Amino acid sequence: MTSPVRVRYQTIEFGGIDIHICTLRDNQQFHDPDGIAESLGISSAAWPIFGVIWPSSLVLANYVADYKTEGLRILEIGCGMALSSLLLNKQNADITATDNHPEAESFLERNTLLNAGKPIEYERVDWADSADTLGRFDLIIGSDLLYEDDHVNLISDFIENHANPACEIILVDPGRGRKSKLSKKMAEYGFSSLYLKPAHTEYLESEFKGHILRFSREPQNQSS
Repeated sequence: MTSPVRVRYQTIEFGGIDIHICTLRDNQQFHDPDGIAESLGISSAAWPIFGVIWPSSLVLANYVADYKTEGLRILEIGCGMALSSLLLNKQNADITATDNHPEAESFLERNTLLNAGKPIEYERVDWADSADTLGRFDLIIGSDLLYEDDHVNLISDFIENHANPACEIILVDPGRGRKSKLSKKMAEYGFSSLYLKPAHTEYLESEFKGHILRFSREPQNQSS
């Protein structure tokens, strides 16, 4: 069966771990014969954005590669090609992936098989929709999510709806100018913030001008 879009295969190394991944060949691909993406507000120009590996995705995956995940329930939001989810799954972490793109799940299933991994929990969600069944998590991760000003409220509210009282958030922002607005909103939910520049980015083709945004919250002590 011929694929309606052209794809490419690549292997990305994380120390001693290889992640094999099938992506769109480039960001010029498009296939929405039933108008599903269009009905979700995804234009033809935006359609392929989910399907390639962006620098922010590489930064996130390299950062979480050494994160201590034992015993944590982890959520990746706006996963796209879900590179971090595939890596964490390879490390036997408890990972759930989400995206709003109608093709993200099929690529995730394909790439999970490529890596001989156990099935990754997945749910297609819209940040504005509170009817999902995801539950709450100890660690929430994502990359390059702050495309528009209204994403600040959407993302922070979505995170709050799925964060445990004690929770850590790791988001990679390539420098879209909204991290301060997001930090202010996250502070309203009791999260402290820290901005980090990624170290050792020789795996990128050019300098990364963004930041790793870390938000953390500890549960308040209950009065006895």
